[in-house]
Amino acid sequence: MIDQLNQIKSEALLELNAVNDAASLEEWRIRFLSRQGRLPLALEGMKNVAKEDRPAVGKAANEVKTVVNSAFEEKKASFETVASVLPEDPSLPGYPHRPAQSHVVNQTMDRMVQIFRRMGFALAEGPELETEYHNFDALNTPADHPARNEQDTFYADLPPHPKFGRLLLRTQTSTVQIRTMESGKPPFKIVAPGRCYRRDEIDATHGIFFHQMEGLVIDESANLGDLKGTMEFFFKELLGNDTVVRFRPHFFPFTEPSFEIDMARKGHAVRGKKWLEIAGCGMVDPAVLTQVGLDPEKYRGFAFGMGVERIALMLHGIPDLRLFNENDLRFLAQFQGA
Repeated sequence: MIDQLNQIKSEALLELNAVNDAASLEEWRIRFLSRQGRLPLALEGMKNVAKEDRPAVGKAANEVKTVVNSAFEEKKASFETVASVLPEDPSLPGYPHRPAQSHVVNQTMDRMVQIFRRMGFALAEGPELETEYHNFDALNTPADHPARNEQDTFYADLPPHPKFGRLLLRTQTSTVQIRTMESGKPPFKIVAPGRCYRRDEIDATHGIFFHQMEGLVIDESANLGDLKGTMEFFFKELLGNDTVVRFRPHFFPFTEPSFEIDMARKGHAVRGKKWLEIAGCGMVDPAVLTQVGLDPEKYRGFAFGMGVERIALMLHGIPDLRLFNENDLRFLAQFQGA
């Protein structure tokens, strides 16, 4: 009987392999698995097997049933999968698929990078999980500095770096400037776009993570006029020739003198204000140059930084940056090809 069962199994699998549609599969099922099919009829012969042979025959019978039934279910599932993705009428047109597009924040960041590229800036990147040294200390912000409390962020529950202290999610891409100055010799002319994290209250213009673009120029002759000209050219290229830029004295630990950059556009008011704070900048503090091993008597430079989401808000008249992270395709589709 074991030979008979193995013969049925071989024939069933051979014929099943040749089945290529649901109708043929149903015919195969009736022939081999239905109540009057070959396998069930053969199994009825178990009652005539000698008592001492029943364990071996029963084991063989179970193996054959399992193999044949599994092969049937697999073939059946393959037809059901194909049927589920085909239209009821194959002659109907297919379902349209919306082409992929870059997120509006990435579009804005790419547009900003392209302008800086035309001005000769190289693109630089760094890790989002940073050390306290690169995020604070090297930027002239020691542990007891008031500005450090304002930017305190998310610390990682990991062993601290043996030299550079605890690990945290960076609060600014200024860390890339430090790493760039540590890794080579001037001149440097870079922009560093990337994601940053801060423990801010979430509202229309703040979030716990955001994208920032910072820039750094270090050489032997960089001056405040170069900084002013760079920023004015960039914002006019980005926002239009009707853009007016002003520099307002401010304080940053890593630049001296430091400025906030405000912009205005003729006939445009943002949230009821003529002037909108858009970036920060300044001449690199000599203490920062000394910290990274550069001679402040020989080298000088300037740095700047701005939030990408805030610029995207201005470019497109978007009222709330939280819209960027809701993944609503109705919102994002408005900026396809923007």
